[in-house]
Amino acid sequence: MSILRVLSVLSLPLLLGGCISNSVVNLTPRQAVRTPDNLYLVEARWKSNEQALRPDSLEPKVMIGTQFYPMERTPNTKNRWEALVPGPADARFFNYRFKFDYLYNAIPIPRRDSKLSPTYQLEIVD
Repeated sequence: MSILRVLSVLSLPLLLGGCISNSVVNLTPRQAVRTPDNLYLVEARWKSNEQALRPDSLEPKVMIGTQFYPMERTPNTKNRWEALVPGPADARFFNYRFKFDYLYNAIPIPRRDSKLSPTYQLEIVD
């Protein structure tokens, strides 16, 4: 076997795995002052180097318990999203996650995928 063939076989896993990165970055402060309407702004940034991803297909949501709240693009920014979400009226904390659903190019048709963030906690201070 030629050395070129050996090197190409050994480099194949490097080309196929570990190159694509999709991540969600939480931009929400850890604390928020309690609001009269109990609505709180949460923000996230989507980071991806996946070439097959269809950016116009991104559907970000905030997940609180089993409820999902749609997010909107933050004006004048790139890959940043925000949503006003309800917090419990009498609680000092609530947990939330971000979920980004998207399409990526595949053969013969585009496929769906999603990225779920870790759980974050927002402390509500009086």
